[in-house]
Amino acid sequence: MGECPTSTRQLVSDDWETKLRRLTVLATLCVLFVTLRTAHAQQFDAALGFGSLTAPSAGRTGAPSLGGGLYPSFSADYLIKHNVGVQGEVSWRASQNSYFGLPYRPIFFDFNGIWAPRLGKKAQAELMAGIGSEDVRIYGTINCGFTGCTNYTSTTHFAGHFGGGIRYYVWHNVFVRPEAHYYAIHNNNEFNTSHAARFAISIGYSFRPGF
Repeated sequence: MGECPTSTRQLVSDDWETKLRRLTVLATLCVLFVTLRTAHAQQFDAALGFGSLTAPSAGRTGAPSLGGGLYPSFSADYLIKHNVGVQGEVSWRASQNSYFGLPYRPIFFDFNGIWAPRLGKKAQAELMAGIGSEDVRIYGTINCGFTGCTNYTSTTHFAGHFGGGIRYYVWHNVFVRPEAHYYAIHNNNEFNTSHAARFAISIGYSFRPGF
């Protein structure tokens, strides 16, 4: 890997904000595709959420806190049988924060097993556990490789994930879901903690034959 010349830097097109927009478009297309394919399946749910991350404050070592900031999220699950299935989610800090003077953004990915028992006619619980990763992206440097150039350096850490929430169906298949997530992060050396919690509220839609 080496440093890009000025002309190459001007052509860098894979800034993370651009990738987020592309991810949103791709996720929307995936939802539409799966909707058509699962019209007669058990249940497929997709949701968009907003929340915040909490973590211990900065310690004596001077390492910054991971907490704070607005975290949008996109999640989807597929219930296969007896309200048991699989679930995946991505959540990212909406605005960049400062890491020793450099702008940075954490991104969380997780893939889980989920159990979603029904709680009457208008509510459904969610309990999930799985694995994922924390991707810490520090901006301000141009890095080039075989696949192109980026304006950040990236450090990825393995993470365990536990979460839960309650869906309340406010209108037909549209639901609102308060939720909580806990991340146990391995070797999270950039910060002063190995764990963090995210609290959010999502609005989503269930594609299902009936409830």
